[in-house]
Amino acid sequence: MVVTVIGEYCIDNFIYCETNRLSPEAPVPVLNPVETITNSGMAGNVIHNVEVMYPNARTLGFHQTNKIIKTRYVDKKSNHMFVRIDDGDSAEPINLNISKTNAIFNSDIVIVSDYNKGFLNEDDLIKIGNLSKLSILDSKKKLTTEIITSFTFIKMNEHEYRQNLHLRDLKNVIVTLGAKGCMFENKIYDSPSPKETIDVSGAGDTFTTSFILKFYETKNIKESLIFANEMSSIVVSKRGVSTP
Repeated sequence: MVVTVIGEYCIDNFIYCETNRLSPEAPVPVLNPVETITNSGMAGNVIHNVEVMYPNARTLGFHQTNKIIKTRYVDKKSNHMFVRIDDGDSAEPINLNISKTNAIFNSDIVIVSDYNKGFLNEDDLIKIGNLSKLSILDSKKKLTTEIITSFTFIKMNEHEYRQNLHLRDLKNVIVTLGAKGCMFENKIYDSPSPKETIDVSGAGDTFTTSFILKFYETKNIKESLIFANEMSSIVVSKRGVSTP
């Protein structure tokens, strides 16, 4: 199986801190870093999910060349995030040359993780969707009908769905509902309750990846949605951006 992942890549830094007092200079906590965890985020997290769930798959990735770094300062005891600092919040555009289009056409699965930071424009998305055999798009853009119909599946959260109400009559849109599970063709698929919701960072990446991998394997939408819910419930019970 060949899986191509296209989209913005970032470095996720989680700086876990002890917070035992307030600053005398202002009513803010003093953070004492005790542990730093760094991992690949955004499209990089999608690739990591593929590698963990299907280690025998061949994974290709296309992303921007400039760095995007997200640094979170988090209380180690409570997992409360105090602040997130983003460095390099824009991405250089992709050049869809012949080598990339061949890779897309020859892939079994194409996953697009579009954070709307300038890497992919609307024409890029339509071309990628039309070139792909089996595809799924997770995008922060307001999507046109032409973009949506070029992909096999579209994944979005509730907020994104409300911004795209023209999608209601389309049959390939999956809406994630957090702890409630997900919705497809107006039917709710319940999510198993995690032992404890600790961190939702990266849960959408896990849902998208696990759904399309299971669908490639089974061609069964219901089974794939249930599997994606299960995998997402695992990652939200862990700290930081994690995999099942």
